[in-house]
Amino acid sequence: MAELSLEDGTLWYDTHGDGSPLVFVHGGWQNGRAWGPQVDRFESTHQPVTLDVRGHGNTGATDTDEYSINLFTDDLEELLDHLGLEAPVLCGLSLGSMVVQNYLDRHPDRAAGAILGGAVRSMPPVELPMGTKSFLSPMPALSASLSMTGPEATFRSMLTSIQATTGQQWLSVDSEVRSMAMDAVSEVDDDEYRKIFDALYQFDPPELTHVETPTLVVHGDQEAPPVKRQARAIASEVDDGAWLELADSGHLVNQDRPAAFNEAMTQFLERRVWD
Repeated sequence: MAELSLEDGTLWYDTHGDGSPLVFVHGGWQNGRAWGPQVDRFESTHQPVTLDVRGHGNTGATDTDEYSINLFTDDLEELLDHLGLEAPVLCGLSLGSMVVQNYLDRHPDRAAGAILGGAVRSMPPVELPMGTKSFLSPMPALSASLSMTGPEATFRSMLTSIQATTGQQWLSVDSEVRSMAMDAVSEVDDDEYRKIFDALYQFDPPELTHVETPTLVVHGDQEAPPVKRQARAIASEVDDGAWLELADSGHLVNQDRPAAFNEAMTQFLERRVWD
């Protein structure tokens, strides 16, 4: 992996292959390795770029006290400038989909395309009454859980709550994928976990009606229903959007169904981006 110096830390990233750039932004409490199936598939024909977002993976902690999707987007912009990538296809999963949406809002025609897996617009993925979100913040309970049980147990508790509500595995239908996801969570320390969660919770999703970038939104059939609704809304809001549901897959749709996800990417790139 390579390093990019930031004002308050170091961003770790990796590049593979050569050709048209595909830039991958992972989900919350995961890391760039989550895109392994896509890197393996496209490194012979494209230039896949993965990064570990602040607080995650090799990048780990940075000196800033609070994180935000805006800050993560600033880092993405800095990485693209550093690598000289002017018209990449941006691929975001979950938290990464928020970062990509934010980038598209800032630069509605600068990316060649966007592919969003497990796309979500807010946490929680439902509209709360105006002015109530700050009063309903789960941060006190989250901080208590982190101090008592740590990130991995806190994450498992969140999964249990979602599964009890939806009746679905949600995160992943594959036990090996779930195990890899938990390994990634275990690499995140308590304070970074809190800062990442707060970035997700505080995100105010932009309207995307002005976005001209061809966009594909992909979710699994076992995804939480509110997230599915948000995913469809994203696809319908952008000027050139499409959405796809893959069977036998959950939130980590690119890992649950890697071959099908890669094929969807291939068709999208050929027909909508570089046709």
